[in-house]
Amino acid sequence: MSAPVLEITNLHKRFGDLEVLKGIDLTMHKGDVVSLIGSSGSGKTTLLRCVNLLEQYEDGVVSISGEQIGYTIKNGKRILLPEKQIARQRAMTGMAFQHFNLFPHMTAIRNVMLGLVKTRGMDKDQAHSTAEQWLQRVGMHERRNHFPGQLSGGQQQRVAIARAIAMNPQLMLFDEVTSALDPELVNEVLSVVRDLANDGMTMLLVTHEMQFAHDVSSKIIFMQDGTIGEEGPPEQLFRHPKSERLAEFLKSSKF
Repeated sequence: MSAPVLEITNLHKRFGDLEVLKGIDLTMHKGDVVSLIGSSGSGKTTLLRCVNLLEQYEDGVVSISGEQIGYTIKNGKRILLPEKQIARQRAMTGMAFQHFNLFPHMTAIRNVMLGLVKTRGMDKDQAHSTAEQWLQRVGMHERRNHFPGQLSGGQQQRVAIARAIAMNPQLMLFDEVTSALDPELVNEVLSVVRDLANDGMTMLLVTHEMQFAHDVSSKIIFMQDGTIGEEGPPEQLFRHPKSERLAEFLKSSKF
């Protein structure tokens, strides 16, 4: 059997005296779609950011396709890898954020092309072709020459998703990609993510969209005070929560 796409073992993360992640274990295989749900401050986004080392962590192991991310062990000590190596490892994942982080002075297609040229080393013609393909895929090809300021929030988020996926990551991370959008724009972004899930992309999502999480996920993880409070198939967690905390959370989420 091939190595899991993502394997997290005993992950701990602190901000000063505050322990935000308290020993997380998670394994994902190719094609898995795992949604992290839970109250604000439960550790969902921090977990996501540790996976691609936007946050360094104090203890535990994060591996992508069998390769430990961020650290190595020398003489029994845990040592941070050189930035060049970390940058290569980060390219194994793609990430779409709450706020789209597009370069405002670049058109949609130039935003998508940038990483392909700079990180993947593609020539401009190949990068242009790949960018066009992915903008078409997310329904943004007709607006490829527009600048971010000329696009709605939902359109900017679709460009940001195209930019991340064009890099051909092994794992796609989504951090509340609809939370900064007006309600009428949410569905256009969720439909793109749903299509990607149907295509078999391996994805780890943080979301407050409970119906979407139920429909798209192969597994749901309920984060609770920096731990995994409950996990399992969507139907089990949403219809038959074992803990009072999860039941209360789902009720407050109007699921």
